[in-house]
Amino acid sequence: MTNPTSTTASPDARAGRREWTALGVLMLPLLLVSMDVSVLYFAVPAISADLAPTGTQQLWIFDIYAFVLAGLLMTMGSLGDRIGRRRLLLLGAAAFGGGSLLAAYANSAETLIAARAVLGIGGATLMPSTMALVRAMFRDPGQRAKAIGMWSGVMTGGIALGSVMSGLLVQYFWWGSVFLVNLPAMALLLVLGPVLLPESKNPNPGRFDLLSVPLSMAAVLPVIYGLKEIPSEGWHTEYVVSVTVGLFFAYLFVQRQRTAASPLISPALFRGRGFGPAVTLNLLSAFAMMGSAYFTTQYLQSVLGKSSIEAALWGLLPTVLVGVAAPVAAALVQRGVERAKVVAGGFVTAAGGYGLLALAGTDSLWLVLAGAGVLAAGIVVVMSQMMDLGLSTAPLDKAGAAASLLETGAEFGGALGMAVLGSIGTAVYRHDIPASAPDTARETLGGALAVARQLPARTGDALITTAREAYTHGMQAAAIAGVVVLLGAAVLAARALRGVTVRDASAEEAEGAEAEGCRV
Repeated sequence: MTNPTSTTASPDARAGRREWTALGVLMLPLLLVSMDVSVLYFAVPAISADLAPTGTQQLWIFDIYAFVLAGLLMTMGSLGDRIGRRRLLLLGAAAFGGGSLLAAYANSAETLIAARAVLGIGGATLMPSTMALVRAMFRDPGQRAKAIGMWSGVMTGGIALGSVMSGLLVQYFWWGSVFLVNLPAMALLLVLGPVLLPESKNPNPGRFDLLSVPLSMAAVLPVIYGLKEIPSEGWHTEYVVSVTVGLFFAYLFVQRQRTAASPLISPALFRGRGFGPAVTLNLLSAFAMMGSAYFTTQYLQSVLGKSSIEAALWGLLPTVLVGVAAPVAAALVQRGVERAKVVAGGFVTAAGGYGLLALAGTDSLWLVLAGAGVLAAGIVVVMSQMMDLGLSTAPLDKAGAAASLLETGAEFGGALGMAVLGSIGTAVYRHDIPASAPDTARETLGGALAVARQLPARTGDALITTAREAYTHGMQAAAIAGVVVLLGAAVLAARALRGVTVRDASAEEAEGAEAEGCRV
């Protein structure tokens, strides 16, 4: 059977030991960047006791990293195409290491917030640079698919590992140790990167469009902020306005890219038949992943009563399936299964995971873990294939911009998943809680548990039972919505990806990338 989604590269295009070793080096910063999303989960009580941040400062300590990272992804991806992805990666590693050192020894909340912002800047350089370098090093379609599958697995696993690492370090050391673990890996990258990684850039990038930088940040940050707050705070006017303002600037940003001589994100990327579907389907996969994480984390702690560290350890189990999902998907595509069918199958698998969550009761540990694992496996199949397709469809000289756009879409999708599915779950929860319950108990499950501790035993126990049942009911409703979204995504994937092909090494060389844009 002929594989409609790839072609065979020439033997000299295949990566060897050097490239695979270099990939291992690239996995280090990727793992740490993904871990830093969740590494503060268990460090916050110790930080609060030591630095005494206000409530607002504590929120910024948590959020500034993700906001800065999301806001700068497109800028840094385009910058890497211009100055060199390896150079930007090493600069980002230095910034990430410096930010980690500053955060570890921060003596005030303001200093820690600033350090987390520096970490976000470093993370924004590392993520698109690593993916663009994978695109440059692995020109054989089969090898590139395997490499991107590993990239996706590390990225997904790092988020789960970050919370566990945080719990263990805070238990045996001081809170600054959660940042110091970054230093050896960044030092290793700075030493081995210049030796193992090829330099890769756009040979004719044009002038850097400075106006697009604030426009891109003004488009991304208000939308991410609004969507992030909606699940817990509701559809308040300020959050709706924030999203609306972001969408307005997104319109201005798109218009700027269409008219600028050297745009930050070239509209030519979308002329490749597979790039637009790759961005859209990757966004939908992030929607599903973050939407489920919003519920399962709280379910383990607040419904089942697990401690934070117990919940984090249990949360590692679903990632076991993640490790095999992407390689299996890549192997299927290379053996002739059409990519459209593999991706649609991934969405259907993920929908099955949501289906299991929809069946969960208030004492369904293994069912919830199984649902989370099946869902994560299906989503990683989709993410790895969409990253591969998106990067393979894009010209090599725009690989950084392509990677950054895929990642930015994932950030939007994750925030949207939390907002939509979180709002569904919250609405059901509030509907099920009796009107006579205190307002705090009607807002969140955590609030209900806190109120219950202050009530007489029988009344408190009744409130806890009702609140846990209401939360589980809300999770079930959100899971059903997730099934609908993912089945729709499966249909979209089957239609949008039918017959889409990817580039091989010969296409890259026809672009002149090897001659001018990629050197060791």
